[in-house]
Amino acid sequence: MVEWLFYLVLFQTTAIGAVLVLLGLFGVKPIGYLVLVFATIEASLLIQLAVSVGIVVAGSQAALSTIEYFGYLLVALLVPLAGAAWALMERTRWSTVILGATALTVSVMLLRMWQIWYGSYPF
Repeated sequence: MVEWLFYLVLFQTTAIGAVLVLLGLFGVKPIGYLVLVFATIEASLLIQLAVSVGIVVAGSQAALSTIEYFGYLLVALLVPLAGAAWALMERTRWSTVILGATALTVSVMLLRMWQIWYGSYPF
């Protein structure tokens, strides 16, 4: 896990999650650009996966469990897909809140992935 990429994705997921929750609470339904912004989380996680695979192939290992780290990363890749599918099937203001909640869920998963990789919390 690369430190600067972790902080970038953590900031991205937290900011997008907070904005989507607020927009949903103000009654904004999920529309194209909101789902597109939300899709950037998936792209960032795919970059994290590629970098992590490269680091492990180069010889680095997680402090606690490399397999558990990749398990968290793969589930974190599935969470935004499930949230987006839900939001696109049920287009209500609560779907926007769900998009935000899934982004915040990914933020928490990133913190756990940091702990697995380094053996401590980043803060």
